[in-house]
Amino acid sequence: MDRESCELISLIKFVLAGAVALAVCTSAFAADPLVDADWVRSNIDKPGIVFLDVRGKLAGKSKSDYLNAHIPGAVYTDYLKDGWRAKDAGGTAGQLAPVENLEKLIGGLGIDNNTHVVIVPNGGKALDVGTGTRIYWTFKVLGHDNVSLLDGGMSAYTTAVDEKTKKPLNPLEKGEVKPAAKTFKAQLRKDMLVTKADVVAAQKSGTALVDNRPNNQFIGINKHKLAKRHGTIPGSVNLPENWLTKNGGGTFRSTPALEKLYSAAKIGTSGKQINFCNTGHWASLGWFVSHELMGNKDAKVYDGSMLEWSADENLEMDQKVKLN
Repeated sequence: MDRESCELISLIKFVLAGAVALAVCTSAFAADPLVDADWVRSNIDKPGIVFLDVRGKLAGKSKSDYLNAHIPGAVYTDYLKDGWRAKDAGGTAGQLAPVENLEKLIGGLGIDNNTHVVIVPNGGKALDVGTGTRIYWTFKVLGHDNVSLLDGGMSAYTTAVDEKTKKPLNPLEKGEVKPAAKTFKAQLRKDMLVTKADVVAAQKSGTALVDNRPNNQFIGINKHKLAKRHGTIPGSVNLPENWLTKNGGGTFRSTPALEKLYSAAKIGTSGKQINFCNTGHWASLGWFVSHELMGNKDAKVYDGSMLEWSADENLEMDQKVKLN
């Protein structure tokens, strides 16, 4: 073989190796926002995937439910107790925890930067799906895009039956999975974090402010127990979290249905948008729908939400219904 042919073969090998590496990299860092129960069943025991069971108090569940029955290989984490959220320097509860704490927490769950994380909420109602979307948003903020959410959660997984035999279709296992700790390093996306000052600027610029709380809180009849005042941020519109899932349950509505709801709420499906609630929990559900399902990459979450906003007496509140 002459020298020119050898060089050509070497070049082809180099190009092919690069293409393979690119494909591996792409698969390692890109994942569909939603997966279904069939996908989960087909990917049990596959390397590089961690099913993160987040059923907890907000769903009326506890770790005992996980221990009694979970997706084979799934790892458990307690959303309210394990440190996914924390008080910030200003004393606002439920905020993004310090990055170093989250790195340790995530690594301890057997997750590294190449892991495809599949978050498994209970799936009974929109509130507990918000646990999944909040953890999903946290991974995104930390620079980890290889994350998905099980649509319908464990409810969808456990209720699936074989059409012929009517027997449960998906396998379960008992006990606790204790993974070996791995190293997870965050690449914080500061552009995803919205401050109180950013919201003030957004009011002036006409950026869409979307309140994802129930309507009774939006209009000021009720409030979160830690909120200092009733009402909402002036200029905001209401898109309640339980509009976004079918009948307020654990499965997301179709894109055409969501588009109709956004139109009814007078909210655009593109352009700058800030979602908020009380502590960034319900807001993550609104953000997930806008940003991940409907493709509005200009949607963001105001983590401080009403707990931070209502505590600042210099900021106005819009209370549409005043009972006192």
